[in-house]
Amino acid sequence: MSARPAAVLVALAAAVLAAGTAALGATAPRDHAAEAWNILAPGQAGGVAFTENSTDQAALYDALTPLQDRISAATVRQLFKRETLGLGGERAVRVERPRGGVVVRRDRFGVPHVDGRRDVDVAFGAGWVTAEDRQLIMELLRGPGRAAALDVPGLDAFSLALSGKTFVPSPAAEERLAAQFRLLERQGAKGRRVVRLIDAYVAGINAYYRSAKLPIQPWTRTDVVGIAGLIGAVFGAGGGDELRRTNFLALLQDRLGAERGRRAWEDLRLRDDPEARVAVPGVYAYGRRPTSELGNVVVDADSFTPAGPASQPGSSLTPSRLGMSNALLVGKGRSATGRPLMVAGPQVGYYYPGIMLELDLHGGGFDARGAAFPGISFAVLIGRGLDYAWSATSAGSDLVDQYAETLCDGSDVKYLYKGECRAMTRFDAGVLKGGPGAPDVLVEYDETVHGPVIGYARVGGAKVAITSRRSTRDRELLAAPLFVDLSTNAIRSAGDFKRAAARFELTFNWHYVDSRSIAEFTTGRLPIRPSTVDAGLLTKGTGQYEWQGFASAGAHPQVVNPRAGVILNWNNKPARGYAASDSEWSYGSVQRVDLLWSNVQARRKHTLASLTAAMNRAATTDLRVARVWPVIREVLAAGKPPNDRAAAAVRVVDEWLAAGGSRLDGNADGDIDAPGAAVLDAAWDGLTEAVLAPVLGPLTDELARLVPRDDAAQTSNGSAYLSGWYSYVDKDLRALLGRPGPAPFGTRYCGAGALVRCAESLWAVIDAVATALGAAHGSDPSLWRASATAERIRLVPGINPTTMRWTNRPTFQQLISFATRRP
Repeated sequence: MSARPAAVLVALAAAVLAAGTAALGATAPRDHAAEAWNILAPGQAGGVAFTENSTDQAALYDALTPLQDRISAATVRQLFKRETLGLGGERAVRVERPRGGVVVRRDRFGVPHVDGRRDVDVAFGAGWVTAEDRQLIMELLRGPGRAAALDVPGLDAFSLALSGKTFVPSPAAEERLAAQFRLLERQGAKGRRVVRLIDAYVAGINAYYRSAKLPIQPWTRTDVVGIAGLIGAVFGAGGGDELRRTNFLALLQDRLGAERGRRAWEDLRLRDDPEARVAVPGVYAYGRRPTSELGNVVVDADSFTPAGPASQPGSSLTPSRLGMSNALLVGKGRSATGRPLMVAGPQVGYYYPGIMLELDLHGGGFDARGAAFPGISFAVLIGRGLDYAWSATSAGSDLVDQYAETLCDGSDVKYLYKGECRAMTRFDAGVLKGGPGAPDVLVEYDETVHGPVIGYARVGGAKVAITSRRSTRDRELLAAPLFVDLSTNAIRSAGDFKRAAARFELTFNWHYVDSRSIAEFTTGRLPIRPSTVDAGLLTKGTGQYEWQGFASAGAHPQVVNPRAGVILNWNNKPARGYAASDSEWSYGSVQRVDLLWSNVQARRKHTLASLTAAMNRAATTDLRVARVWPVIREVLAAGKPPNDRAAAAVRVVDEWLAAGGSRLDGNADGDIDAPGAAVLDAAWDGLTEAVLAPVLGPLTDELARLVPRDDAAQTSNGSAYLSGWYSYVDKDLRALLGRPGPAPFGTRYCGAGALVRCAESLWAVIDAVATALGAAHGSDPSLWRASATAERIRLVPGINPTTMRWTNRPTFQQLISFATRRP
């Protein structure tokens, strides 16, 4: 759907109305970068008609994967594109002039370089190019974004977007979203500037739609709020799973008794494991165990019944949060060039059209290039300015709590709050269009002072309502000033960066690099809970146990130029003492960041190429074999293999570990090269079952619904090993071997605490797997293979057939280092 004819007419009008517009952008801003590269898979273009820019970056992205750590400066030049400010001497492939004062120049990768006379002209141009490059995904997300912003119970925004159903908001929903602009305007001049930029951005979107004669309902301010809400609720929040976790505690106590059940629950929760590798040094006391649990309740086991939209078929109350990754930062002392280095970017899944797009924005104070989400791309969200760059990973801090509301007056829609029996309010969010042959669904639900009612449960036999409260609900647009500051070079130092990030309310780990410093700051509007409330359990909603404000800037994990000289983040635990949220049960002794750590520590001084190599090697390494198999192997050695076939199966896994544990298909035959991968893939679930089932019994499946046994290579989101039973297996087996570490589990699981019995159960799993693989692939274990084709990355929702080798790395990634800085 080309806009060239319309763009020509617009350009002619612009020539009459604003002489000299063509000169915009002729003088490039001073670029202080020593090296600046990036990549955005699959590509910049995102239309129904594929172009060379639809997947050109996918080819580069895919070509890096098999190189592992064999990466040089020449490799970087070949497989990444330059992240210059402006065209960097390159000739524009296409020029558009959407209106007077705005020029868009496209480079050979289709990246739009937008120049404007004023900041609102730049925002208008950003809206124009976003509509041109991402109209499909923008339209898919308009309705679901609103559902996410409103926290409609049971509706998953991304599933809804891909379902083909349409969510039509009610006037009340629109008014709630629009109220965020009033909140933003109360922030003063900076907030009012953001409002002006959003209005210009929306005008740019609609101008493109008109020019292309697209029969699309015009965008409004509230569309922008909806997309901001989607990002805030899906990527920028954590917690809010207390109901399911409390139910699991009830089940454990029913099975094991009150004391043993609570002890096992605390083991598996990994609240604040001192063995977890953290991103920043120091201790940050947040979310520690309370002095009592007077403000909590434990629901009766399996007593929950969903209500409202959550009761509809296909709904889910499992928090839909996506893990973004990763960041490798090296300070001056660990850099071979003497300049700080950063290799970083978000992992947001693989879609066509891509869920992010790239922009280069200049004029009216803007001088920035990077990636942004369609619908909120009036500024760069992750990228670089004149003399600094920034990136982010999801932090998952505990911003969401669930409450048990005491019902009163014999009614399911009245609840007790601060001694008063109050009526719930009924909120009409809109209509979910059913599509051809399916009925429309009215999206209505009850709310209390804490938030939407998601359903009902019982506590000691008495019925209670369960509600959800998010600290950033109705406040997502307050994130915008940070992005405008970053995109307009209001930041001049790591200290400025920290101060600006401290005001950002969504929860991310933000990373920063300039010519002198590296830094990280974990953001979020962190509720301060009473000392009588355990944040991992349901809170009593009667009003005596409310939040007591929000954590100060100093309470957030943060560092500038750490003594170790490196900052590594792969969605791991931010800092010691900073307790995991109720929905995060994987901050333990084994985290995927361990792979980055070992690769980075392998050399004292790094170049941008070697740091990229450290990232790329970790991207195809199987965390299970690298970090968990060694302790499994030690326990196996305490027993005897039942036969030669089982012993041979273990031997090929040993050989795989010795070779580095890569899941690559180096010879492109469709199978993973290492036969050990076939063994561990087939054995993993059974091995984890053998470790935990002696105590948990049938509740191992219930635990798997809270924490997957494995987070293996996947075909669409590219992210793996974010959560799994890796630490559970590691910690229990080490204790069994007499090496419990500083925070051992309170319960012995495998073999009920008997080493030989545990070894026998693990060998039984290996034997069964070896028998099955032998029947399928022949008796020689060296010929056993797992399919690499099955885990190739495929672009969601499937309209683009391009695939890539599986790799565990960011979707958008920057490689950057700065030589100088502004005076």
